[in-house]
Amino acid sequence: MKAVVITTPGGPEVLKLQEVEDPKLKDDEVLIKVEATALNRADTLQRQGKYPPPKGDSEYPGLECSGTIEAVGKNVSRWKVGDQVCALISGGGYAEKVAVPSGQVLPIPSGVSLKDAASFPEVACTVWSTVFMTSKLSSGETFLIHGGSSGIGTFAIQMAKYLGIKVFVTAGSEEKLKACKELGADVGINYKTEDFVARVKEETGGKGVDVILDNIGGAYFQKNLESLGAGLRTRSLEKKGEIVSEVEKNVWPAIAQGKVKLVVYKYFPLSEAGEAHKLMETSTHIGKILLLA
Repeated sequence: MKAVVITTPGGPEVLKLQEVEDPKLKDDEVLIKVEATALNRADTLQRQGKYPPPKGDSEYPGLECSGTIEAVGKNVSRWKVGDQVCALISGGGYAEKVAVPSGQVLPIPSGVSLKDAASFPEVACTVWSTVFMTSKLSSGETFLIHGGSSGIGTFAIQMAKYLGIKVFVTAGSEEKLKACKELGADVGINYKTEDFVARVKEETGGKGVDVILDNIGGAYFQKNLESLGAGLRTRSLEKKGEIVSEVEKNVWPAIAQGKVKLVVYKYFPLSEAGEAHKLMETSTHIGKILLLA
């Protein structure tokens, strides 16, 4: 199969599509013929050598994918060959095939195309596990999302509005704030021209918000990850399986009802993964960037 290989740690140009060995299928895994994968900020860190995959997982980037099941391990009961699915993975999405623990596989949400479904698993699992399972954000509360126009941000806005939450977002341009407002954000704050702390205090009568989602992190991303342990990649199989099943139960119906729409900015072929990374690093995009296998 072909996969995008990080030939050496560095800039986007180090990503090369190469012929590699097919993944080995374990008894509790399914083999997915990849239709699409989506970029996540973590992929750019992995490319730079700053965020290695967990031991034993695929060395290729890609934390989510969609596609068709090509083979199933002997302990797998729910899925069968030919099923169209999407999945949360620890790596290996930037490839034509990937082996995935069966508990991290999800059906394609109703009304979503096979390729576009690749845009949901990582954001849905990240947001549901951190904001709703861990922080217990609930109806009537207030929520501040930094980087509201990112893949995680655009999903979090819609999911929070679906659950009756007041949403504040920060973004770096009026265009991005407009996109956030269209997705349902109540208050948009341009962090380049406005002090978000003062604005939040003013809007909440000095109370502040209940939960903050900061997926920008930047210089703090690694430190945040280490101190929070909220990154999905390093969680146990059991924990990931639990998150995925909660997402299917709570998030998939919202997508099926059209209350949470996908926001895809651009599609690239797998061979142009480097170009896709360049785009992500300009931060001009709104929503997700997809790679088509």
